[in-house]
Amino acid sequence: MKEDIICWWSGGVTSAVAVWLAIQIFGIERCRIIFIDTFNEHKDTYRFKDDCERWYGKEIETITAIGIEFQKIQDVWMRFKNLQTATGANCSTYLKRRVREKWEKENPNYTHQVFGFDISEASRAISMKLNNPHTKPIFPLLFNALTKKKCIEELQFNFIPIPIMYFLGFHNNNCFGTGCVQGGIGYWQKMFKEFRIKFLRMAVIERWLSDLVDEPVTINKDQSKMAKKKPEKEQLVFLVHNPKFPNNKCLADFKPQKIESLMECSGFCGTNDLKAVV
Repeated sequence: MKEDIICWWSGGVTSAVAVWLAIQIFGIERCRIIFIDTFNEHKDTYRFKDDCERWYGKEIETITAIGIEFQKIQDVWMRFKNLQTATGANCSTYLKRRVREKWEKENPNYTHQVFGFDISEASRAISMKLNNPHTKPIFPLLFNALTKKKCIEELQFNFIPIPIMYFLGFHNNNCFGTGCVQGGIGYWQKMFKEFRIKFLRMAVIERWLSDLVDEPVTINKDQSKMAKKKPEKEQLVFLVHNPKFPNNKCLADFKPQKIESLMECSGFCGTNDLKAVV
């Protein structure tokens, strides 16, 4: 069947190599490559997309919710009056995950969907397979026991410069336009040091939303054992101190932290795919 293998390309190094492997396994005629665009990515992502298209010998299609349900990522935050929830970020849900799910319903005649989970994400792959069997997922990187480092080496071997976000010291190539709300404290400490304007813009959004709902609305949360003894709302951490909520810490209260590795945000991120498997 023509183009019955759906390959999700996220703009990150792992999905890029997963697509290339799928083409080697199934043949280019069977593979359809799709990118879910938030229009909130670093401009170098589109250079990387062009390079990957030349490498694959096939176009990467783009689908999006921007211009349809939302005009920009900030519209999601304003609609739901939050940045993060207990089940993840609504921007990820509505600009990535639901876009993929809508596409699935409208295009049901696929044999498999290809996802770029690397060897460190085996438990996520198992969870997705068990909790969402209708996606018919396959994981070429796991088949070949590839790490993210090996994916970077594969791209370099093929003379494809990796996305600039990796060179800048970030672990993933997600949502540089505003900064990723799932990045964590270490990520936002780095944003403060190196991209101060983006950091302050997000601090303003935190302040606006907190004023709208009259309770803390933040990107980050204190995950320490001591913090977990506090009421849940007091565990939330502002980018910049908010005097209206004196019991909440801000980023300046934390020692420098390492950037936690993010999952590639490409329409498969979300708690429903990632329920714990017992």
